[in-house]
Amino acid sequence: MSLQYQIALTLLTGGGKKKIRKILTHFEDSADFFKASKHRLKTIPGIGEKFLQQLDRERALREAEKHVAYMDKHRIKTMFYTDAIFPYRLNQCEDAPVLMYTLGEMDCNLPRIVSIVGTRNASSYGRKICEDLLHSFVGKDIVVVSGLAYGIDIYAHKLCTELGIQTIGVLGHGLDRIYPQAHIPIAQKMLENGGLLTEFLPGSKPDRENFPMRNRIVAGMCDATIVIESGERGGSLITAELANDYARDVFAFPGDITREYSKGCNYLIQKNKAHLITSSDDFFEMMDWKDTTKTENKQLQLFAELDEQEQKIVTLLKESQEVSLDVLAIKTEIPVRLMSGILLGLELKGVVKALPGKRFGL
Repeated sequence: MSLQYQIALTLLTGGGKKKIRKILTHFEDSADFFKASKHRLKTIPGIGEKFLQQLDRERALREAEKHVAYMDKHRIKTMFYTDAIFPYRLNQCEDAPVLMYTLGEMDCNLPRIVSIVGTRNASSYGRKICEDLLHSFVGKDIVVVSGLAYGIDIYAHKLCTELGIQTIGVLGHGLDRIYPQAHIPIAQKMLENGGLLTEFLPGSKPDRENFPMRNRIVAGMCDATIVIESGERGGSLITAELANDYARDVFAFPGDITREYSKGCNYLIQKNKAHLITSSDDFFEMMDWKDTTKTENKQLQLFAELDEQEQKIVTLLKESQEVSLDVLAIKTEIPVRLMSGILLGLELKGVVKALPGKRFGL
């Protein structure tokens, strides 16, 4: 039943992503919003008269019920923005979706997630870069995200399925179809280690305006975006611009200045919108991912030195990636007045980092 309410939220006329998130801060869960009286809704800041006039909760619930039945039949899973499995990096972006739909077995909150994007007209030069890069990812627990489009996107997904790298394809349409159809075989292989993700309900077509929305998810759910070949315009540059807006690291491989599909990468580098890299070594060094074994051993040693209360907090953050101060206090049964001091101590030890909105992560 909760899924029906969550889907219905996305079907409300005039209910944008930011507005829905703001409204739900005044309710225990999404079901409470649908049960609240119009009088109660009028008292909530951000709910204007126009929104109330357009509000048809019954229609949204009826339509949502049909989608729930379809998803049950086709084993489509969901991630609501308050769920622990929702990409915590994406939740840091103010225009993040409220609800996303998935197929496959994916973990969107692993420590290292990278998007690889590029032109639909990949050359042998671009494919070689992609091959070398992804071979260097093997065994490093890096998740690769892309958009399942022609060219670099699908080549990166294909290589990941062959190399055993978890890969996630973000779609600009519903999960009742694969676009383009030629990529169905690779998409099916991706379900075994990664999968497909979208904010669009089943039945949503691959309309042109959906793809910039898709690109913001590709940029927002990752630590870094790597551009491999790009023209002067196109989805790759949009993704890179969005990644910059989200304060993510952006990297680009330079190309021959006479080649049409090197112009985008060269432009990003020239305008300081991307770090110039010529190999995976450059990327790992700039991301400080060069020696993962030493880092993990250091963390294990550090965690072993924590007291009981600190261990409780760290265990919870390992499970949820990002948690608010209040939730930490409730779940660990440590009073807020003590929690603040413990968190400060963990910050000084380099175990915990403070995030916007009184939230914390490892």
